[in-house]
Amino acid sequence: MTLTVEIHTAGLTHIGQVRRRNEDAFYVGNHLAMVADGLGGHVAGDVASSIVIEAVRSYDQPTPAGQLVDTAVEAIDVANRALQAQIAANQDLAGMGTTLVALLWSGSKVAVANIGDSRIYCYRDHQTTLITDDHVYGHLVSGTTQVPALAGRLTRFLNGRPEGVSADVVLRDLQPGDRYLLCSDGLSSYVPESDIDAAMGSVEDPDMLVERLVGLALDQGGHDNVTVVVVDVR
Repeated sequence: MTLTVEIHTAGLTHIGQVRRRNEDAFYVGNHLAMVADGLGGHVAGDVASSIVIEAVRSYDQPTPAGQLVDTAVEAIDVANRALQAQIAANQDLAGMGTTLVALLWSGSKVAVANIGDSRIYCYRDHQTTLITDDHVYGHLVSGTTQVPALAGRLTRFLNGRPEGVSADVVLRDLQPGDRYLLCSDGLSSYVPESDIDAAMGSVEDPDMLVERLVGLALDQGGHDNVTVVVVDVR
């Protein structure tokens, strides 16, 4: 018997209390959800995140479950080549880059894709679990905490170049009651995971949940742009 699930989504982004522009972008559709965080301090982070979201959103269409992983890998490659094309057309954009997290689902399966330090959490059985890895030096090299800012520096992200753009893509089963959270580090770097977990388990409506999570980040000072997308499986 094939499991049939119903997906409900919501998304919200906020510039925060400190930044002068919002370098985050997100997308929620019928088969696809994404969050991209343009690299702060780099050239045109907002342009990079928007280009990637626009390139990948064309994959928001029915996809056989057996092709989800290959399709997600292809979509990320297409997004990176879109950055490359824009940089070739305008050298002022050289150096721009962005993270990306995405869910692409079909039936009872979902491909989970990640590159950078944006995150995806899954709330299942009354517990929130981080299901992506941050691609930062702190996870690769010992002693990085002794070097200012090195531990949090990205090791992988989309920047229009072929090297360093290998995303993690895994296939998961969707279970009724699952709740997925995609977010930029404007949430995960400032709001304790215990507070995220409490909100995930107590706010039933996805639209109200994204407002609650963004509000938690703003309550912590809103030091960064913050973007959240919630995907409920019913």
